Amino acid sequence: MDQITLFRSLFKGRDDVFAIRWKKENKSGYSPAYSYDPYYYKRHRMAGGTFQNYTDKSHLPLSDGEIIKHLDGQQHIGVYPLLTDNTSWFLAADFDETNWKSDALKFIDACRKKGIPAYLERSRSGDGGHVWIFFSQPYLAVRSRKLFISILEEAGAFSKFDKGSSFDRLFLNQDFLSGKGFGNLIALPLFKHCVEQGNSCFIDTQNFNPFADQWAYLKNIERVSALHLDELYHQLGNSIPNADLQHDGLSIVLDNQIRVNGNAINQPLINFLKEELNFANSEFIIRQKSGKPTFGIPRYFRLVSETEQEVILPRGFIGRLIRFAGKQASSINLLITEPNTDQSRFPFRQH
Repeated sequence: MDQITLFRSLFKGRDDVFAIRWKKENKSGYSPAYSYDPYYYKRHRMAGGTFQNYTDKSHLPLSDGEIIKHLDGQQHIGVYPLLTDNTSWFLAADFDETNWKSDALKFIDACRKKGIPAYLERSRSGDGGHVWIFFSQPYLAVRSRKLFISILEEAGAFSKFDKGSSFDRLFLNQDFLSGKGFGNLIALPLFKHCVEQGNSCFIDTQNFNPFADQWAYLKNIERVSALHLDELYHQLGNSIPNADLQHDGLSIVLDNQIRVNGNAINQPLINFLKEELNFANSEFIIRQKSGKPTFGIPRYFRLVSETEQEVILPRGFIGRLIRFAGKQASSINLLITEPNTDQSRFPFRQH
């Protein structure tokens, strides 16, 4: 297998469109690549038109030639991994911040314990990394995302309540195509100019050094089967709370802590708890400003903990929790019980 064929077999997204990185002054990003006639486009601009409303253009397909230009450093390209049938050939987890290495390793270890090969690439900037998982055939995004978010949480590499988590997002970033775009893209590795700096390439998880022969490393990459992913996905059902534990509103148990049923917590409440119960670590700030190493020192202290079914908060937070939750819906029922008493119940309903 030649290098181009190998590269395309691993980093396989949509072939009918791809993206090219652009940079203008202090801004940069990726935009879909188009084919168009420069002469007619120039006339369009002279008439006051823009590229956005220029209609005589078409998406440029991802060819071997475009891959070669990427590997040669002529252009840094990205692919759209979510296919038109809402499946993908791979999934990647993006880590950044100061503790990206330790969190990426936690995720890789958790994947391997479940029989999932995972591979670490240092990002273009060198300040983060992508953990890649490759599939033997296209797999439903709605399943792969749920499965790997669960693995991230299980590994302790990610919590939706953690303001200082190094985990940024998954590529794929959506379960289904909306019909209005291509979904999110991921920049491809092995862009020549970055590789020369030790970035945009796969690295050894023992010492974080780039592998000397990237192509030999890629040849040995293993793909996880759809059958194994299905087995792991169906096992998630065992961790879903029973129906009799689910409620229309929040169920709050108050003793020396606050225990909230996790299935009833929506995104606004998640954001509220993330902001209110993460406190900046002064030691981290001091060391960062003085140029001292911050490895292993948390950026925030988090006062939210989780079990499979509950979110646990400090008891003194009860008043603020009720006030915030009561503002989020026209009708909300908050059930508060006091263990070791007469099990009093105090329903709150706001109209």
